Amino acid sequence: MRRFIISVILIILCFLLQTTFFQGLDFGGIVPNLMIVLTASFGFMRGEKTGLLYGFFCGLLVDIFFANVLGFNAMIYMYIGYANGKFNRIFFPEEIKLPLVLILVSDLIYGFSYYVILFLLRGKFNLGFYFLHIILPEMVYTILVTLLLYPLILWLNKKLEEAEQRSARKFV
Repeated sequence: MRRFIISVILIILCFLLQTTFFQGLDFGGIVPNLMIVLTASFGFMRGEKTGLLYGFFCGLLVDIFFANVLGFNAMIYMYIGYANGKFNRIFFPEEIKLPLVLILVSDLIYGFSYYVILFLLRGKFNLGFYFLHIILPEMVYTILVTLLLYPLILWLNKKLEEAEQRSARKFV
C-alpha cells in the first residue's frame, strides 16, 4: 500500500514538474520528458509489470491533459516501460550508464513514435527537421535532468524495498 501511494505521488509530482516548473526552463519550447524518466527507471528497477503499469498511468495522465486521442501516449509509455523492464535482470543500482542509455533510447523511441503516428501519417515528411529541432534537443535535456532525478528515484526505490523487507520479516 505504501508503494502504491508513493507511486501515485511520484507520478503526479513528475507530471506537475514537467508541465509547470520545466515549462519556465524550456529551451526553444523543449522541456525534458520526466514521465519517460520515471517509466523507464521503474521499469528496469522493478521489472516488466511495474514498467508497464507506470507507463500506462504516466501516459494516461499525459493523454488526459494534452492529447487529442486518449490512449496514444499510454500505449507508447506502456511499451517503453515493458521494454525497460526486460533489462531488470542486468540492473545494478550503482551503475548509471545502463539507465542513462535506456532512458536516452526510450526518449528516442517516444519521439520517433510520436512523429510517425501524428505527423508522418498525415503526410508531413520532415523527419530531419523534426529530429534536429524536437527529438534531439529533448533527448539531451532529458538526459541532463536524468543525471539529477535518477539518483533520487533510485534512493526512493531502495528505501521502499527496505521498508517492504522489514515489513515482510515481521510476518515471518
